[in-house]
Amino acid sequence: MSTSVTMPALGESVTEGTVTQWLKKEGDTVEVDEPLLEVSTDKVDTEVPSPVAGVLLKIVAPEDAEVEIGGELAIIGDPSEAGGGAPEAPSQEPAAAPEPEPEPEPAPAAPAAEQAPAPAAEEAPAASGGAEGSEVLLPELGESVTEGTVTQWLKAVGDDVEVDEPLLEISTDKVDTEIPSPAAGTLLEIRVNEDETAEVGSVLAIIGSGQAAPAAAPQAEPTPEVKSEPEPAPAPARSEGTPTKPAPAEPETAAAPEAAAQDRAASPAAQAPAAAPSASKPSGSYVTPLVRKLASENGVDLDEVSGSGVGGRIRKEDVQAVIDAKKAPEPAAAPAQAAPAKAAPAKVEVSPLRGRTEKMSRLRQSAAKALLSSMQTTAQLTTVREVDVTKVAKLRAAKKDEFLERHGVKLSFLPFFSVAAIEALKQYPVVNASMNMEEKTVTYPETENVGFAVDTPKGLIVPVVKDAGDLNIPGLAKRIAEIAKKAREGGLAPDDLFGATFTITNTGSVGALFDTPIVPLGQSAILGTAAIVKRPRVINDPELGEIIAVRSVMHLTLSYDHRLIDGADAARFLEAVTKRIEEGNFEHQLGL
Repeated sequence: MSTSVTMPALGESVTEGTVTQWLKKEGDTVEVDEPLLEVSTDKVDTEVPSPVAGVLLKIVAPEDAEVEIGGELAIIGDPSEAGGGAPEAPSQEPAAAPEPEPEPEPAPAAPAAEQAPAPAAEEAPAASGGAEGSEVLLPELGESVTEGTVTQWLKAVGDDVEVDEPLLEISTDKVDTEIPSPAAGTLLEIRVNEDETAEVGSVLAIIGSGQAAPAAAPQAEPTPEVKSEPEPAPAPARSEGTPTKPAPAEPETAAAPEAAAQDRAASPAAQAPAAAPSASKPSGSYVTPLVRKLASENGVDLDEVSGSGVGGRIRKEDVQAVIDAKKAPEPAAAPAQAAPAKAAPAKVEVSPLRGRTEKMSRLRQSAAKALLSSMQTTAQLTTVREVDVTKVAKLRAAKKDEFLERHGVKLSFLPFFSVAAIEALKQYPVVNASMNMEEKTVTYPETENVGFAVDTPKGLIVPVVKDAGDLNIPGLAKRIAEIAKKAREGGLAPDDLFGATFTITNTGSVGALFDTPIVPLGQSAILGTAAIVKRPRVINDPELGEIIAVRSVMHLTLSYDHRLIDGADAARFLEAVTKRIEEGNFEHQLGL
């Protein structure tokens, strides 16, 4: 019995997709939900998982083929057929069934010579390519991304890995992400080292079967005894995974005959013993053995370590920083005896970058090129407006606790300003428009896709909130918090960075009075929100007339492409935003 793999629904109005890359080849064994291929549309790039476990019998749609939604991509055979038809081992080794009988007997040294050919026969189907194993390829990482840089290997040669376990971290000019293992086994070879750049589709590493590493050692054949020592090592690893379901009491007999299909099926159980030593590992995050060892040797509780890696991963440098911090308090005991020293100014913390020269990150290189191109190809101008935000500040102060309890996210000023800006974009769509000088056209989008500039440890990233014009203040607050967290932790998907029609940057969060932001390429305007400060301001009181009062004030700056947007357009847009904020009538949009 076989199962057809079809092109899934890929979003509203998407009718077809293009097969960009097959991650498996005919004859490979696959698990349920294991990625089979990558598909590209005009909206998104994504992976198509296997709907069942079994063997990939036939690829119906080759790479670069366009397939309609619901069209057939491949055929997968039932797992029961894998042992008979797909792998070559059964046809070459008719005696595969009897192998479990000699398996328990090789414990003595005498039968070691008889067992040497058996692992070799079993490795062929498991590794999907003999000694070479499964290739780990650099996948497509977003529109226009052609290469990536290896920032860190999370596994070393010889390490055992499970399916989908993170192998390495990759950085591009758009996003940082982890590359998971496509197969369970042993990391046999690393082909692209840290800080090296590889093109999309390049081979990053080779993964062999779980028994590949032990089988390689006996080939040197220094003594027959050497063969018997490595072989028991993989046997317990598999025995603890495979027999957990049927009979834990028989680890040795269950290991050998299962080959690749049972190897993957057993991977979750096999992982359990390995996870046991890492009791101090933070929940939900993977910590490398090197980091665990460093933490254990120095008495560091990993639950108290803040990770700086992708997705909050704890790296060696994070643990080392905690170790160094523990040693630092020793000289700090002296000031306790010298009370007058408290009046001395705090010691300036000197950056470790001082006096160094290092290579620019891909993110910084990309930003530099884009910003320079924007300045050289557009006629940029900035208009500034002062805004009284007192009413918004009072509303926020009164409702922020209730808002947090109700919606689970903090109420900052940014959602208020975003709502005002989005409403003004609907009134003056030229600020949301884009122009094509070659075709001499102006496009006015029917949606407001707003990019929000986020300051991250690796540099400025501008993720996008799609259809922001359909969201109220709680919806915007949640989406802004979500994309900001992803940007700082490295969890953004490529689609999160494309499609902005307008951008908001909040430099006021770090105290800037105002600035003149640069318009992103492909857009026509960017709004800057500055620091909110207390200022004496003349206001018109209904009873007292014009009086001077202390008010909360900030500056709004709109940078725009003067080729498309006139100064009067910019002034009208800012007037609309200013009026909406100063009215402060947002309470009905708080969802309380």
